[in-house]
Amino acid sequence: MRDLWFVEHGKGEPFLLLHPGGTDTRALQSLISVLGDGYRIIAPEQRGHGRTPDVEGDWSFARMAADTAALLEHLKLSDVHVFGWSDGAIVGLHLALARPDLVRSLVFGAAPFRVDGWRDGVLGGSPPDFMAQAYAELSPDGLGHWPAVVAKSAKLHEREPAITVEALRGLKHPVLVVMGDDDEVRFEHAIEMYEALPDGELAVVPRATHGLLVEKPDLLARLIRDFHSPDKDNGVAPLRRGQR
Repeated sequence: MRDLWFVEHGKGEPFLLLHPGGTDTRALQSLISVLGDGYRIIAPEQRGHGRTPDVEGDWSFARMAADTAALLEHLKLSDVHVFGWSDGAIVGLHLALARPDLVRSLVFGAAPFRVDGWRDGVLGGSPPDFMAQAYAELSPDGLGHWPAVVAKSAKLHEREPAITVEALRGLKHPVLVVMGDDDEVRFEHAIEMYEALPDGELAVVPRATHGLLVEKPDLLARLIRDFHSPDKDNGVAPLRRGQR
């Protein structure tokens, strides 16, 4: 288990925010700033990201989820709303599947549940220079460790995520699948996930990319608050939900 650096904001319902891969909690600041009152936000940085040092060996989303579960247990938290973006969403999904006792709901943003859900050409290639710069600003491992982080991330994305449709069908938590209409995830893959979830919702945001998290944080916050609302209904003419 890896001790994760984390930051807390606000008071209210516990809300775990999981950053994208290759970044740190600064990527979540635009969203945090517009979420408003009513949440106790806990935002950790995963192994090899931000202020959390790397560990020996390969990365896996399951191990990151186990680290995150250990943090929630340390904070004596359960029944937590979870938000994840890109790799953070995959960590959140692993957390919900492995430790359903800790999770209340999941916002699954801009990510696939299987590695073939990424659009062609998305994986591979070198990360932009600004990511190395941002890493160097915070990492206790220093800029010299950045090539190792890049290599571990590339190896991880060759084989993961690898979650099955059957596993999704067994997930009882409410899940909001959200992405931009010009995102890096295939539409048909997101729809496959939405249709497999017993209690799923789907949002495709217009004129938004994989950077929706910083492009339209106000709209994303509105979607999250609507998703969390205890007063939401199934609309005036439900089809899929009307069959339940």
